[in-house]
Amino acid sequence: MLNRKEAPLFKEVENIHFVHAEEKRLKNGIPVFILNGGEQNLVRVEFIFKNVNWDSSKPLLGSMTNSMLSEGTQNLTAAEIADKIDFYGAFFQTEFGFDRSTVTLYSLNRHLERTLPVVQDVLFNSIFPEKELNTLINTQKQRLKVSFEKNDFLAKKVFNKEVFGDTLYGYTANIDDFDKLEREDLIAYYKKAYHPQNCTVVIAGKVEDSVLTLLDELFGEWESTENFQENRFDIPRVSSKFELVEKDQALQSAIRLGIKTVNRTHPDFFGMQLLTTVLGGYFGSRLMSNIREDKGYTYGIGAANMSLEYAGTFFIASEVGADVCKNTFEEIEKEINILKTELIPEDELKLVKNYFVGSILGSLENIFSHADKFKNIYFYGLSYDHLDKQIQTIKGLTPEELRDLANKYLVFNDFVKVVVGKY
Repeated sequence: MLNRKEAPLFKEVENIHFVHAEEKRLKNGIPVFILNGGEQNLVRVEFIFKNVNWDSSKPLLGSMTNSMLSEGTQNLTAAEIADKIDFYGAFFQTEFGFDRSTVTLYSLNRHLERTLPVVQDVLFNSIFPEKELNTLINTQKQRLKVSFEKNDFLAKKVFNKEVFGDTLYGYTANIDDFDKLEREDLIAYYKKAYHPQNCTVVIAGKVEDSVLTLLDELFGEWESTENFQENRFDIPRVSSKFELVEKDQALQSAIRLGIKTVNRTHPDFFGMQLLTTVLGGYFGSRLMSNIREDKGYTYGIGAANMSLEYAGTFFIASEVGADVCKNTFEEIEKEINILKTELIPEDELKLVKNYFVGSILGSLENIFSHADKFKNIYFYGLSYDHLDKQIQTIKGLTPEELRDLANKYLVFNDFVKVVVGKY
């Protein structure tokens, strides 16, 4: 009979197999990376563009240009684009990130000859119609007004601004920023950002030879006509700041605290990932055990590392009862000090290591997940050795090394601390 008083045994993950990308080039030099796998005749084609020409006076140019790509071309209206994609059971989406913008198509192989030309039209001939732009602006304004009522949204906005300053990393939209947008500015940004010199293609799925042939036919003659300036940010380390956005009627306070640290290219990044997991990276973490389970201050609290191309951050975030906000900060400081002065017990460390490596394994559920791992190394100038090294480094980290990392990076008095609500 199953004994529910005993935890099940776990098996350590020895190594993880990553599907490697095969590199090709189109006639015009666009790099194409192919990750072949899966049983279904389905492919995901991603056109990835570096964010360029950051202008703090018109901060929404990049994101709104990306959002408007499916709103009409010289040949197709927004409705016709949607109908063509839907008719063939495909899926089209755009995404704007801190470092890159992406145009993605999911399609069955047998329909790619009809769906991929729609993406070509979007990337070659988008016209950013005024009516659709105004509709999108009004929609985004309304969404933003709703977001501004949420304490956690405001805490993240203030925190990023304090840590990253007047860069794209530190920017969150304001209502009046939408009023600075002009159709002509979006067209100009589109010409500078969406062209072959600034493009990388990643294809994942059951990739047949005909896919690359079709891609070369449609995009191999694409020419660059505009110069651009790639976004590069030099971000100084900001510390010892406390920001309170007071809301007198708040029953809960959103808190976010942390500091600029390192990104995935730094030798300390793996150790910081494991240390952060111990502190607040899983349900049984120290912050959850103390602040949720023991004190009952919150339904959830977590710690994480964010890796961007030109910076990284460590942060802790939660929403707590307004009457225990100060107490929560005290308990967070207490848990951090324990990590800095006491060694993590071997049994706890073994559990967290296995959880961490198991999470990596669990994240590789399909070929698209493998493609996402590839992007995480390729765009940072890393190789697959980095992924293998991650597993071995995590498994080999000692309690002493983690204590040293805590003393190096988790200096509570240096943290940027944000509270939205009551303090």
